Amino acid sequence: MHKILGCGFLEYVYQEALSYEFKLRKIPFIPQKELDIWYKDLLIPKKYSSDFFVEDCVIVEIKAASGLTNNDQAQLINYLKATKNKVGLLLNFGTESLEIKRRIL
Repeated sequence: MHKILGCGFLEYVYQEALSYEFKLRKIPFIPQKELDIWYKDLLIPKKYSSDFFVEDCVIVEIKAASGLTNNDQAQLINYLKATKNKVGLLLNFGTESLEIKRRIL
């Protein structure tokens, strides 16, 4: 996908393209899955959403930036904590080569 599109588009373009690829490959996924965040017994009213929830176990977060930051990685780790999922992928399409970070909680 990165080889076809290259870098320079907004995240939305890569999200749409990745959705298309998941559908072509019949990979089950939920786009923009809302995540409940709990603090003790309080459900925080603000909802966060991951870019993709794949095969009921992997959170995929997409970026289109000049490079991944510690904040990007912290965002993915927080999504993993909130959902109690173990595996997350951070994909950055904003660089000349696709940047991939896998995080295991």
